[in-house]
Amino acid sequence: MLCNAKQSRLLIIDEQERLLAAMAEKPRTQVLKNTSILLQAAQALDVSVIRSEQYPKGLGVTDHSIESQLNDAALKVEKTAFSCCAVPEVAELTHQQVLPQWILLGIETHVCVLQSALQLKTAGQEVFVVSDACCSRTKGHHKNALARLSQAGVVISNTESVLFEWLRDSRHPSFKSLSKLIQS
Repeated sequence: MLCNAKQSRLLIIDEQERLLAAMAEKPRTQVLKNTSILLQAAQALDVSVIRSEQYPKGLGVTDHSIESQLNDAALKVEKTAFSCCAVPEVAELTHQQVLPQWILLGIETHVCVLQSALQLKTAGQEVFVVSDACCSRTKGHHKNALARLSQAGVVISNTESVLFEWLRDSRHPSFKSLSKLIQS
């Protein structure tokens, strides 16, 4: 199973100021960098983008570095439940088979990403979790969540794989510009 740009949604989960501040510096930096790469690729390839915010009143809004890259077409949802599937707008999208692939990234891997991914999988969606664009406060929780997700049939992927699966061919019109995103 490969990611297909024409069948995908990119779901950025809870990359908020206060949640990010609780993450170790190295994984936080990696998540923000890889989110930026996939967000730029999604927008160039017309992949639908959704971002969630967990209780923004208490945890702050989406990090400025991500927020500043979002276009008007990106759907923003607020939630108090840990799974994004508890949000009516997201739940409704799972009933539409037009875009059956969900590419998930964000924080925390073992809570909101895990619960969202498992519920999307249960709803019959094709779910990919981008391991190098997710993190938890501890490395052990992150690894445990990825193992659980893999056992449940969720595809564990990485930023470069998603990018090149979306492109499929070096002759793609966006190949040169998007491949430069991973060269730095």
